Amino acid sequence: MSRGLRYGYLGALIALMVQFLLGMATNLFVQIPLDHPGANPPEYFTGVAQSVAWAIVQGPFWLLVHASLGIVMVLFGLGLLVPAIHSRHRPTVIAAVVGALAILAAGFNGGSYLNYHEDFSSMLMASFFAIAVTAYAIGLSALPPRSGSPPPAAR
Repeated sequence: MSRGLRYGYLGALIALMVQFLLGMATNLFVQIPLDHPGANPPEYFTGVAQSVAWAIVQGPFWLLVHASLGIVMVLFGLGLLVPAIHSRHRPTVIAAVVGALAILAAGFNGGSYLNYHEDFSSMLMASFFAIAVTAYAIGLSALPPRSGSPPPAAR
């Protein structure tokens, strides 16, 4: 139980760091056009879907990679919920839920930035990234010790 979650939380933390670096590259080196499919939509969710689809299919390289990894991370975060819930270990479940919701919220704020070009959306995306990192780090540290491993003092 805890071995798979341990690797899952560690993988999520590594993916979040890679995503952070891709986001910085996107922020520094990509000029997102003001007029693209999904820009300034009359309806938020349709606009996010169109903007993210545009970013993945036709967007500049760094944006394409950043948005693609974001979709993978949403799926990964949701996938971590299954073993966390099966563990029935409350801190593990809470960390997985908060982490998955934070990744999803970061993604929606990334889509919102594509839609409306508001810096506040970018700040919210970064804030939810920090919440996800914190949740997975707490989840990793709250996992029960590995069975069969020596106590910390014996290592």
